Amino acid sequence: MTLRNTVPVQPPAFPLAQRADHLVGSVIDSSTSLLASQTHDIVRFAMGDPAAEAVPVELFNNVPAAVYDASSYTYGATEGEPHLIDALAGYLATTTDPTPRERITITSGGMQGLDLACKIFVDPGDLVVVESPTYTNGSATAYSYGADLLEVPVDDDGLVVDELEALVAAAGRAPKAIYTIPNFQNPSGTTLSLARRGRLLELAHQWNSLIIDDDPYGLLRFDGQPMLPLRAGNPDDVIYLGSFSKILAPGLRIGWALLPAHLQRRFYLASESVTLCPPTLNQMLVSGYLEGHDWRGQIATYRRLYAERCAAMLAALEEFMPAGTSWTRPEGGFFVWVTLPRQVDTYPLLHQAIEAGVVFIPGAAFSPSGQPSNHLRLAFSAVSAEQIREGVRRLAPVLQAAI
Repeated sequence: MTLRNTVPVQPPAFPLAQRADHLVGSVIDSSTSLLASQTHDIVRFAMGDPAAEAVPVELFNNVPAAVYDASSYTYGATEGEPHLIDALAGYLATTTDPTPRERITITSGGMQGLDLACKIFVDPGDLVVVESPTYTNGSATAYSYGADLLEVPVDDDGLVVDELEALVAAAGRAPKAIYTIPNFQNPSGTTLSLARRGRLLELAHQWNSLIIDDDPYGLLRFDGQPMLPLRAGNPDDVIYLGSFSKILAPGLRIGWALLPAHLQRRFYLASESVTLCPPTLNQMLVSGYLEGHDWRGQIATYRRLYAERCAAMLAALEEFMPAGTSWTRPEGGFFVWVTLPRQVDTYPLLHQAIEAGVVFIPGAAFSPSGQPSNHLRLAFSAVSAEQIREGVRRLAPVLQAAI
């Protein structure tokens, strides 16, 4: 049968929602596609992945079959499976902050928690504070809901709270929300100091601003105990977002939100309208892991491994980096932030670096304004010590030539 009309028909230009103009892509995620076409050996400092060899695959495979009954394959509770919530409440009580189980909502990764927080809290035109630099998908989420983003600098002690106060005064209005990554920040690797944490909480309370504490790396402190989250002692002022992506396995897509009591119901309704329920089978897997295995030992394994890799990265930078460069010295997490002389834009250097056999993320990717940046992020978490040294050796001549 031959169709009568063989002239291509243009699809209708449906009117878009205004928020569609606020959707932006991620250089971090698109780097995966960029590298797919490369056939030569490349040391990959781009993605903040956990070390693949440390993921407890055998333990997952040996989770008792009783965990997987018929209920694992059907719809679950919107707020999360009760077994996982109970296990998570016990886990949090011994790692960060005792939390009533009714304040916990399971999410499909940490990103869903951030999206839901913005969905119920951010109106178009609201002022939302973000760090500069910051996690690109975090600021993009607030922007997608129409927020006006106020970028506040980060230094070696995290968010510069004194500048935050001055910038808010200059804006002439209080922020609706403050999005921060206080522990081993992505991308800088820095940690918000105790003094600044206290002042940030004071300002948020003064402005009646919600703090969104994004903390996927907090348990990955190389030495000592994890710092208490901002919500400790301030449960009504902070949404705390956590994730198993960095401390267990990202493919599970299981995270959590610890919520102020007055936001619990709205968060539930927002979640129900997006995913109905988090993936039930994956929740069963995580709860079985927490209940039946040495998760503290697993986190200790990660901490030792990442401390060794961070040390290898810092040693290689000391050995190979040209004069005029500097870098952060993280106390945990996945990332080192490298600073070049002010006149150097690192974005054009990305393709040169790939040709040299190494990849990084340019600093401009971590600024909502997208202005040229003399910074770059190196992720050491998924790369062996030997590869780290080789990757930095390959990168150094590219930077030297630019300087």
